[in-house]
Order: sequence, then structure tokens, then C-alpha cells
Amino acid sequence: MVSTEYERRIAARFAGFDQDGNGYIDREDFNAAAKSVLAEFDTTARSDKGQALYVGAEAFWQGMAGIADRDGDQRITRAEFVNGAVKRLRDSPDRFGEIARPFLHAALAVADTDGDGTATVEEAVRVLKALGVPDGVAAVAAAALDTDADGRIGETEVVTSFARYFTVPE
Repeated sequence: MVSTEYERRIAARFAGFDQDGNGYIDREDFNAAAKSVLAEFDTTARSDKGQALYVGAEAFWQGMAGIADRDGDQRITRAEFVNGAVKRLRDSPDRFGEIARPFLHAALAVADTDGDGTATVEEAVRVLKALGVPDGVAAVAAAALDTDADGRIGETEVVTSFARYFTVPE
């Protein structure tokens, strides 16, 4: 049985996706997230990195909608989000990571200012802040992403951590 504490924690994650605060997640929230990350790194939407981020945002939206939008109205309510995360992803966090991978890969590429395929912890903080994560939380979260403590964050670290954050009760 899924604990109500777990459901409360997952419900709290909803706000991170609801970029405009209107009470549901839709395609526009994913576009807003992409726009914010691009603005933070002064990257144009028409650039290769900008296009990849928007394509990743659309893929992420489609994956989330496929899992959680039970009534097909192209909006995910808090209840649909909790149900999707708890019922469909709890036993398979890797599946959620794979849904997010195109967006996370593209966001990492935007943040990767030296072109080595990774982002620094500081660059990760900037991405998280662009997505609406408060300063102190962003710093702690970005440091936690650097699982091998090398000062760099790669795609595997980001995808794995992201999936665990949304699907694992501990």
C-alpha cells in the first residue's frame, strides 16, 4: 500500500512542473521551463541547443501526459499527477527518467558552457533556479547531483537523480 506521506511528497513536486501556478500542468508549462533555461544561459530558441531543448520539453510533456492525463484534456491535475507518479512510476523510476531524458539532456547541453558534455555544480544551480527552485534548495540539490564529487554533473547522474526524486519514497 502506498503511504499518504509518499503521496503528499509527490503532490508537493507538482508545483515544480506547474510553472505558471494555474493549478495544472500542460504543454505551456514545459515550454515556459525551456524558455527560462534558455534565458538564464542567454541561448536563443532558434539555436541548435534552443531547438533541442524545446523538442526535449515537448517529448517530456508527451510522456507525462501519456502517463498522467487520464481524462485526455491535455492538462494534468494534481490528482492525476499523484496518481501517475504513485501508481505507474513508483515501481519503475527508470521509466520516469527515460521520459525526462530528452529534456534533461538538452538542458545539460545548454548549461554546458565549456562543451565537455557535463555541467558544473554552479551551472546546475543556474538551471534549477531558472526552473523556479529557491536559491538554497537549488544549491543543495545541485551538490547532491554530483554523486562522484568531481565538481561535474553528467547526464546519467541527472537522469537517475531526477527519477528518484519523483518516484522513490525515501
